[in-house]
Amino acid sequence: MSAYLWVGLGGFLGSVARYAAAVALGAAPTDRFPWATFAVNCLGCLLIGVLVGASAKASVSEPVRLFLVTGILGGFTTFSAFGLEALTLLRRGETSLALLYILGSVLVGIAAVWLGLRFTSGAEA
Repeated sequence: MSAYLWVGLGGFLGSVARYAAAVALGAAPTDRFPWATFAVNCLGCLLIGVLVGASAKASVSEPVRLFLVTGILGGFTTFSAFGLEALTLLRRGETSLALLYILGSVLVGIAAVWLGLRFTSGAEA
């Protein structure tokens, strides 16, 4: 089976799980604090740590890794990949690069959302 199909199948399941978690938590994006997104991001980070840690101890095939990590967790939350990549940089002793990645991702990401809103609605974000 194609790597794209494994990622796509996992992504479908992860996206459905994310939606189900948001519905179960009952948090709307307009709430004062985005609890559903916060919970999904934290859970995704825990799960990617467990999966990557377990796969380091056991032989995991590339299709299984793509399905679970890139697919399911990618559909559930890309924040887990962000957390893993930032921690990997820190563990390699590349503190400056890790900080650049963390701050750059957050600040540029927020700026990009603001810019996208400006392009489409002209409204202040």
